[in-house]
Amino acid sequence: MRGGLRSAFAVAVALTLSGCIGSDLAPRKTSVTPEARPPGAAPAARAATPEASPASKALTQYYGRVQNDLVARGLLRTDGGGPDTAYTDTMLVRNFAAIALEEEYERGAGLRPSSGTPSAIKKWNIPIRMTTEFGPNVPRDQIASSKAAVASYAARLSRITGHPISMVDSNPNYHVLFMSEDDADQIAPRIRQIVPDVNPNALRIFNNLPRGIHCVVVAFSRSPGGYDYGTAIAIIRSEHPPLLRRSCIHEELAQGMGLGNDSPRARPSIFNDDDEFALLTTHDELLLKILYDPRLKPGMRAEEAMPIVQQKAADLMGTSGPS
Repeated sequence: MRGGLRSAFAVAVALTLSGCIGSDLAPRKTSVTPEARPPGAAPAARAATPEASPASKALTQYYGRVQNDLVARGLLRTDGGGPDTAYTDTMLVRNFAAIALEEEYERGAGLRPSSGTPSAIKKWNIPIRMTTEFGPNVPRDQIASSKAAVASYAARLSRITGHPISMVDSNPNYHVLFMSEDDADQIAPRIRQIVPDVNPNALRIFNNLPRGIHCVVVAFSRSPGGYDYGTAIAIIRSEHPPLLRRSCIHEELAQGMGLGNDSPRARPSIFNDDDEFALLTTHDELLLKILYDPRLKPGMRAEEAMPIVQQKAADLMGTSGPS
């Protein structure tokens, strides 16, 4: 192991939490899953940015080294894949099953490893209303570029999936929070504001985030134990240099659409443990197109979903036989 490994774990009933856990210079990516419901709250007014604490400055230096190390090793690619990363419809189906229909940890059992039993389709049925929020200690010069990056990517996700996604200033159901280390004590209270009945197990993750957790997304079902998302919260550290920050936006927002797991066999993909790709790839676009095929319903199990997935993958790859 290179020090990078993505995984998925369930903290309660229907949350998908994904992030990055890793050793010194190589992040280890991970994905999660808890429970709850919606409502939101307006972001608080912001004052001028105070000087960063020594802890925040140290994180900025650390993540800079992480990015430089990965790029120097030919990782964090931004080309979306090419001739060296060819894949077939069979590989696409296999990767979809691993990423959309499997979970690494038992739902409702904290960090207990999953028995390997396939999960079910998880996705949004309702329009996504996305917003960005910034902690009071996030550098002001990051705000405009981060807002633009989220808005551009949200529009791309909507085009890919055909699912309505809009940027809003009020009544959001998908919150993208940019937080610095000096804002850490505000994360759990903000999540509780957005989702008042959040399971306490989910909040414990945010009480003391280690530096190995680069970014996370939690997606809550509309009903307890359900698979139809109604609220999502992504948290991205402001200490990241630009490419890592953009990589977090790409991975977390896509995982919050329903691709909650990772697979070491998926390539070219951001849903992998090797950090080869920083940004959503052509392969990942096809996974999203499959997931948002209207024939796939939230809660649909593998035995019902996979024939549809196989046909959709063949159609997308142009390998369908004559009708």
